[in-house]
Amino acid sequence: MIAWTRIVCVALALALVSLVLAPLQILALRCRWRLARRLPILWHRLACRLIGLRVVTRGVPCAARPLLLVANHQSWADILALGQVAEVSFIAKAEVRSWPVFGWLAVLQRTVFVAREERGRTAEQADAIAERLSEGDAMVLFAEGTTSDGNGLLPFKTALFGAAQAAIRRSGAAEVAVQPVAVAYTRLHGMPMGRYFRPLAAWPGDVTLGPHLLAFLKEGAIDVEVSFGEPIAFSAASDRKTVGRRTEAEVRRLLAESLAGRAGS
Repeated sequence: MIAWTRIVCVALALALVSLVLAPLQILALRCRWRLARRLPILWHRLACRLIGLRVVTRGVPCAARPLLLVANHQSWADILALGQVAEVSFIAKAEVRSWPVFGWLAVLQRTVFVAREERGRTAEQADAIAERLSEGDAMVLFAEGTTSDGNGLLPFKTALFGAAQAAIRRSGAAEVAVQPVAVAYTRLHGMPMGRYFRPLAAWPGDVTLGPHLLAFLKEGAIDVEVSFGEPIAFSAASDRKTVGRRTEAEVRRLLAESLAGRAGS
């Protein structure tokens, strides 16, 4: 009963915060105010506090622009964790736009939606991301293309790394900074999660969202570690597959360090 009371209180508080901030964000987007990049950070920080997600950071986001952040992906909570650390926008699969609540929030976050399965549109979608990169937005790419169980890393899909090349053409910049980022869920109520409990935080694609969301909110005390690696310079002469492999290796290393050092796995 206590858990359900908590869930209801969290849901009401999140709804209230969203109803207060959303109209201001809509206005900021229409007027192209700088505030449109800042408000999502405030929302994510409040959301993390309300649901009990404690974010620990290692390293810092790169200050250079254009900037493409390349991260592993386990859960909807990754977006909260990354979104409260820095001014970022996300690259999400097209169907997210139609999801109740989540789709609306993604639009307000200035998300770029892509249809990964439509290979014929890869260049077009890379150009859409490149446009945002050339405007100075830090974009987050979940390069696995789906969510994992949080205990390891799936192979990276490198097609959308082409956005970095397109951003060079659009912006006239000599290079794009590609920064590896690892998101690791490490503790539950202060205790190491380990491999068995980590799927409580992760949301693999074959798990129904509703029950997973409720189970996550019932706990109310989950630690997540966000690790920023050294940026990799992506120039006009760079090969996207080579950069993709280097980025994947670095994210894998950062993730393993977080899980071994914090989770005792």
